[in-house]
Amino acid sequence: MLDTPDLLRLLHPMLAVVVVLPLVGIATYFATQTRQRRLQLADKDKTKIPPVVGQEHVKIGRWLAGAVVGLALLGLAHPIFKNIIQNQVWAEQPFQVVFIGLMFGLTIAVLALLYRARSRVWRAIFAILTGMGLVILGSQDGVFRRTYEWYVSHYYFGMAAALLMIFSLAILPDIYRSLTWRRTHVVLNTVAVLLFISQGITGTRDLLEIPLHWQEPYIFQCDFANQTCPD
Repeated sequence: MLDTPDLLRLLHPMLAVVVVLPLVGIATYFATQTRQRRLQLADKDKTKIPPVVGQEHVKIGRWLAGAVVGLALLGLAHPIFKNIIQNQVWAEQPFQVVFIGLMFGLTIAVLALLYRARSRVWRAIFAILTGMGLVILGSQDGVFRRTYEWYVSHYYFGMAAALLMIFSLAILPDIYRSLTWRRTHVVLNTVAVLLFISQGITGTRDLLEIPLHWQEPYIFQCDFANQTCPD
């Protein structure tokens, strides 16, 4: 039976399936349509693809970037605050708890400022601060990073995807003025799509490995290296 901690843990994968993955599909579709239209116009061919696809791609892409960063923050919040409660970190290190709370608030604030920034300098500053906030929060106790298998880690792949979304959001105005930035945008977002696919695989695997809340005391007595559990 699922209790409150289990239901809270399911928020991250539920929002990934309901919100983020559909946005990935829509953004990818509009991206291919935008490129196809641009190529047809460059060859002076008639095209049935409406001009609005470019604007729709930008709009969905902005939504996707915010959704991915928000989902990453949600995925980090559950294990971090679970660790704080279970280990009574507030009683022993109150400054650390305040610092973590401030980092969540500041990361969300600078992300909002990144959406509003116009100049290249401010976009770079807010993008760096947003990325730093994610990395600092990801380094906190309680977050399972699977560092011993980083090449199949849901955490590292997800962090890389979120950082790519932040970068893509920061360079968005520049892709209209520079072919180099446009090509960079295409390459990085192709990598991001591959990372999103890997997130579907690694996230499903991690859900199978995470025990229910009431099972944890027994499961964590198991020897995972030798795949044995106490009788």
